Amino acid sequence: MPIPAKLNKFLSKNKVKFEKVKHKQVFTGLDKAATLRVKPNLIAKTLIMSAFAKATADKRSGKILAMAILASNRNLNKKKFAKASKLKNPDFVTETLIKNRIKGFKVGAIPPFGQMFKMPSFIDRGLLKERNIVVSAGNYETSLKLSPKTMEKLGSIKADFSEVKKIAKPGKKRR
Repeated sequence: MPIPAKLNKFLSKNKVKFEKVKHKQVFTGLDKAATLRVKPNLIAKTLIMSAFAKATADKRSGKILAMAILASNRNLNKKKFAKASKLKNPDFVTETLIKNRIKGFKVGAIPPFGQMFKMPSFIDRGLLKERNIVVSAGNYETSLKLSPKTMEKLGSIKADFSEVKKIAKPGKKRR
C-alpha cells in the first residue's frame, strides 16, 4: 500500500529523510519486528492518550489528546507519562475515537508525528538512543525507517515514561 497522501505531504514539507519499508500485513509492533527480523526495541509504537491539560496563557484547560511514542517491547507507565507530560489523568483512547479524530490512517498504524494531528507528542528517551527506528506509515503493510532524532526536531518532547513489558511465564499461576 502507498503512504497516505497526508503523511507524504507532511514528510515532504518538513524535508524528512526516511526509507519506505514494505512488509506483510502486521498488527503489532512485536509482529513487525519478527517480520522485518529486527530487535523489538527498534520498532516504535504510537499510543494516543487523552488527558487533562492545565490552563496556560494561550490555552484553556480541558481534555486533550496526546501522543506517546515508545519501543514495541516496552509498556507505557501512566504515572510516569503524567509526570513527564505534565498532563493529568492520562488514559488510552478508544478505537472509535481514533477512527473519528484521525482520518485516513488505520487504527494501530498511526504515524508518530503529533504535529500532523495538532497534538503534543512525547518520545521515550530509550528510542532516542537508537540510530534508526521503524515507525508506522498509516497502514498495516508499510513502515518508515528514520532517525528518532527527526521526531525530536519535528517537536516531539523527550521524556521517560516506559517500563519493561511484564510477560507471564508459562506454567506459573499469578496470584
